Amino acid sequence: MHEVAARQASIPRLGRFAWLMGLYAENFRRITRLFEPVDLAPGMYVSSSGSGPDVRLDVLYQHAYTTELRLTYTMRDPVTGEPDPSAYLRLYRDARQAEATHCYVGRRWQDVIGMYPPAAEVLDHRMRMNTFLGKWIEYLAENGHGVATLRPVEDGVGRLPLPPVRAVAGGG
Repeated sequence: MHEVAARQASIPRLGRFAWLMGLYAENFRRITRLFEPVDLAPGMYVSSSGSGPDVRLDVLYQHAYTTELRLTYTMRDPVTGEPDPSAYLRLYRDARQAEATHCYVGRRWQDVIGMYPPAAEVLDHRMRMNTFLGKWIEYLAENGHGVATLRPVEDGVGRLPLPPVRAVAGGG
């Protein structure tokens, strides 16, 4: 019995922060494998697979080491008129991490969990968003979306408009 307890004590436990960083790494692999967004110019892209609604990928910014994206369907919420569901992503190319910064249109983490939440609540919220992102990307891949189905969309009549340009600030 003592031997089993000693063996369990010597096995390192994966903390919640390490788990979250692992999720970010897995989401980077998934989104990169699916759409190769780091190679795309800023603009709007649509993927049509013939299975379910079309997927819209907005490449918002290509910085030196990061790519900022919005992933959504080409459907609008009947109440707000905004694309729904919608996830904003930040890809850290040098670290090979992809973080969902927020998953609700017009709602950043402060709108969801308040301005001064405990650190554990922030971590839980990020874990939920990024778990959702991983499952969504996997679902899109299973339904035939990918680089081969992705095409750029020009602004025009009847098209969804390009996302508004956001000022780059020091956080998300």
